[in-house]
Amino acid sequence: MKFVIVTGMSGSGKSRAIAAMEDIGYYCVDNLPPKMVRSFTQLCLQADGQLDKVAIVIDARSREIFGDIFEETQNFIETDRQFEVLFLDCDDAVLVQRYKETRRRHPLMDEHSVSIESAIEEERRMLAKIRENADYTIDTTYLSVNQLREKIVEIFLDDKAQSMLVNCMSFGFKYGLPKEADLVFDVRCLPNPFYVPELKLKTGLDAAVREYVLQWEQAQKLIPKLFDLLDYLLPLYRDEGKTQLTVAIGCTGGKHRSVVFAQLLKEHMDEQKIRVAVTHRDITKHKK
Repeated sequence: MKFVIVTGMSGSGKSRAIAAMEDIGYYCVDNLPPKMVRSFTQLCLQADGQLDKVAIVIDARSREIFGDIFEETQNFIETDRQFEVLFLDCDDAVLVQRYKETRRRHPLMDEHSVSIESAIEEERRMLAKIRENADYTIDTTYLSVNQLREKIVEIFLDDKAQSMLVNCMSFGFKYGLPKEADLVFDVRCLPNPFYVPELKLKTGLDAAVREYVLQWEQAQKLIPKLFDLLDYLLPLYRDEGKTQLTVAIGCTGGKHRSVVFAQLLKEHMDEQKIRVAVTHRDITKHKK
């Protein structure tokens, strides 16, 4: 199991970072009190393999209740190196500007620290040792949200192709277009197994239907063209920060041709090591 502690300056983008880590498969907990980290870790280890990547945000918000969280965190890190530490930093002037724009109160502002500048200065002093010993440091001063996400992907995901989940969906046009579809392809141009009596009640998951759909020359020519188009488009969507893409394949009823092609797309993306799921929206529906 891989654990990551996400910490850093307040206003430096920890919430954005944790959202990016969720997108690449991390189970994320925000603002976990440091004294609960050990117990939480044990719970994760007892989850029977259901959790393999966990990220925990620890920052200045817990300080008043749980004491000096940064000393507690440092002690934990020094005694248990199964954790990696991601530290997010940002220029002080930019942090001040961000707080002024959002009108939020810095978590260290109290009767002893009444200005944003002094609160930032105190937080930087408290975080100095952890920043020095962090496994990864990202300066977000000049980063856009997408650029920060790209850095998270580069650090914590071995294969960039895994940063986007592709859902291959079959559907029937007579039941309406899927609202969540990003790309829609129509395979009603192919011969329809529905009109073959022995195939009518079967679906595209049955070998006989798949064999029938794929035996035609037009299907054989369509497959490489479809694969080639998606092989070109998916990296473009991924580079734009898209985390989920639904590719919908439609036929008349959503039971035969579209199912076959949705399965073909899934198999192709599995070969490309792309995170992929398949959904057959209308496979069990019947004409009313």
